[in-house]
Amino acid sequence: QVQLVESGGRLAQTGESLRVSCAVSGGTLSFYTVAWFRQAPGKEREFVAGIARNGGAIYYGDSVKGRYTISKDNAKNTIYLQMNSLKPEDTATYYCALRLPSRGGSLNLARSYDYWGQGTQVTVSS
Repeated sequence: QVQLVESGGRLAQTGESLRVSCAVSGGTLSFYTVAWFRQAPGKEREFVAGIARNGGAIYYGDSVKGRYTISKDNAKNTIYLQMNSLKPEDTATYYCALRLPSRGGSLNLARSYDYWGQGTQVTVSS
């Protein structure tokens, strides 16, 4: 069974950098489209970044573009999200997600993803 476990979330200050990780088990990472989403209390789940299955197309949400970098290591079955210049509005639970190759459409649609991690909390203080 495919399982995803996020880690690395913590309390950080405005302007700091943080990297969160997603360890994938039960599947081959290269098989999937991968993405990070985040959700703050009372808000909709927001697309953060994604990598298409072939690894050649990378997308970022407008609010994180220029500050965040998504990457993956297929050999280690791990997805990373490097977050720089953190802002209080980055405070959220961050989730990694995988999408089967049979899925199509925009990568920013949370409902199109098949597997989700439990999330890791990132809190940015001002």
